[in-house]
Amino acid sequence: MYSISDEQIDFILNDIRRNGIELEGLQTNLLDHICCKVEHEYHEGEDFEQFYRRAIKDLCYNNLYEIQTETTNLLTFKNYYLMKKSMIISGIAASLLFISGGFFKIMHWPGASMLLVLAIFLLCFVFLPLMVLLKSREDKSTSLNLPLITGTITGILYSMAIIFTVMHWPGSSMLWMVTTAVSFFIFIPIYYFTGIKNPTNKLNTTIATVILICATGLLFTMIRLRQSPPVQMYSWMNNESILKSFQTKAAAGNINAAHDSLVTEMNSVAEKIKASIILNDIGAPSIPADYAQRNILISEHNIANTLQTPENAVLLMRLKMLVNQYNKLKNGSENTIPIAHSILDPYETNTDMFTNFSALNSLTQLQMCLAMADCHQTNTVVAQK
Repeated sequence: MYSISDEQIDFILNDIRRNGIELEGLQTNLLDHICCKVEHEYHEGEDFEQFYRRAIKDLCYNNLYEIQTETTNLLTFKNYYLMKKSMIISGIAASLLFISGGFFKIMHWPGASMLLVLAIFLLCFVFLPLMVLLKSREDKSTSLNLPLITGTITGILYSMAIIFTVMHWPGSSMLWMVTTAVSFFIFIPIYYFTGIKNPTNKLNTTIATVILICATGLLFTMIRLRQSPPVQMYSWMNNESILKSFQTKAAAGNINAAHDSLVTEMNSVAEKIKASIILNDIGAPSIPADYAQRNILISEHNIANTLQTPENAVLLMRLKMLVNQYNKLKNGSENTIPIAHSILDPYETNTDMFTNFSALNSLTQLQMCLAMADCHQTNTVVAQK
């Protein structure tokens, strides 16, 4: 075994200090570790400095300073590696969910919305916060951390605004306004004035800032500054008025008992589903007559979760069965109820993209078909008499 000299020990210690190792305990441990390696692996006559450089490369890939960085992180940030691992896993998981959600959406398979929402929530509330926390701990420079933090907050806001828009959730317009305001007046100025302080990055910072301003401006053009009137709500309510008129006329006819029972149950099931949808929006099973005075306005939004509740799933299945039974009784006549592209179409239901008013209109149209068929039958009976 080789016996290391005092000169070699001083050379190793000085090199450790030159590499930025300031912690005395870490200096001693590294010195002891390298000396042990020299004593066991060094052969007399070999170039000591070349052997030492190889030993350092085996000990750490880049330089000794990265050992102090890792040590400092472990001492001051006990959960550093756990959080780093969680960040990597959440990032990979979010990426896979985005890819699979996009593929499901293209193929019109069920669950696409759930996958995309989960991906965005993982990105916004796990990956990005952990990334900012770890980066800020690794580099305590305010000039680098401030743009990183504000940029991450802006990214989270953009992601949430997009998912609110795609899912037709209320508040998306306000969220877009807040996001663009934060981007224009907080993130972009901080990024620009922080970046131009470094002369080597001045040009790149200016170009990136112009791109950010243009991208934010393009997104701003998509925002509705004025809330659009709830056209879908008024359209559905007009359809409801027409339905009531047809139902009143149909009630005057003499329809056989079996037919009347089937139509009554279909209308009852359709009304229960409509009541559930409206209840989810305003907390009441129907829109009151004085809705204008009470300022009750309902915007169009996704209701996949509402339709997929156990109660509504059973009602939809029952309604479809009743419609099939009704269509068989009509035996291919012009009074059959069309199922294609309605709430009862399995292909359409599986897309998970029904909005409240598309579902309400689909159910109202089904009831209008029933009422119109009964009116037609009543008119035929009257004409025969």
